[in-house]
Amino acid sequence: MSVAVDDELWSAVGDPTRRRMLDLLLADGGGTATTLSEQLPVTRQAVAKHLGVLGRVGLVHGTPSGRERRYEVDEAQLARAVAQLSSVGATWDARLRRIKRIAEAIQRGQQG
Repeated sequence: MSVAVDDELWSAVGDPTRRRMLDLLLADGGGTATTLSEQLPVTRQAVAKHLGVLGRVGLVHGTPSGRERRYEVDEAQLARAVAQLSSVGATWDARLRRIKRIAEAIQRGQQG
């Protein structure tokens, strides 16, 4: 299965704070910048910026909730990111198997 890799999506999930935010949003069924900042070692303003990045790539969607926005993970976009990760992992697994076979052949040639 070959899946086109979306560099912006990968860049967004490449940040450990944003991954932790996604984990928290999934576990809690959503949240605001304020509720997330209470659970993370960053300011509310930093959380808001991270949510903006996640929103631009479609991983989260915000809806007005009083004076704030409530964010939820877009599970279809998250599934797309997982599919990309799986595809890249499978490609690298195949490359590493080929490298191993080549190295083993070289080693056998040197022993014989």
